Amino acid sequence: MRVVIAEDLHLLREGLAHLLEAHGLTVVAAVESGPELADALVRERPDVAVVDVRLPPTFTDEGLQASLAARRRFPGLPVLVLSQHVEQLYARELLADGTGAVGYLLKDRVFNGAQFVDAVRRVAAGGTAMDPEVIARLLARNAGNEPVGRLTPRERDVLELMAEGRSNAAIAQRLHLSDSAVGKHTAGIFAKLGLAPSDDDNRRVLAVLAFLNSR
Repeated sequence: MRVVIAEDLHLLREGLAHLLEAHGLTVVAAVESGPELADALVRERPDVAVVDVRLPPTFTDEGLQASLAARRRFPGLPVLVLSQHVEQLYARELLADGTGAVGYLLKDRVFNGAQFVDAVRRVAAGGTAMDPEVIARLLARNAGNEPVGRLTPRERDVLELMAEGRSNAAIAQRLHLSDSAVGKHTAGIFAKLGLAPSDDDNRRVLAVLAFLNSR
């Protein structure tokens, strides 16, 4: 799997490269600025890009915007964005094109190597990897709104794990439920949110997140 990394802090950039390569991934470019990232994404067409939101020269959302521009040119280009803080706007922009293969994690998650590499692989495979704290804030913001407010506590638990990109089997294991129970909760979530059920895990997660984020 070929990876492009964009991170302006040298030690973190080198650490990410070492971590990914230790897990069998190939880092084809490791850059430190928005323009360099834009060039690397076009030149390398990686299987996945791991990108810090804030890069030189603006240190605002240079990394995110370079990634979104590349995804407009190459629809579905997998991008996992890293950020110091939760910004709901970043999640909304990443999900806007509805093509999947996106992730948004807080940088703290990088320190759990296994979980971070799992997120990279999930995004590269076309799935989603949204930070639990991002999902929790989206849910909290919409808790009093219909129809999100009508979800049961267990449905909210299932929805949070769905939004992280977890399969029904993984949700069942995490919540100590049967697969059939998770299926029923999922059906209830879709019904209350007015979303058509789908066998495509990525599409259903995107639909749920897009719905929550549009409220």
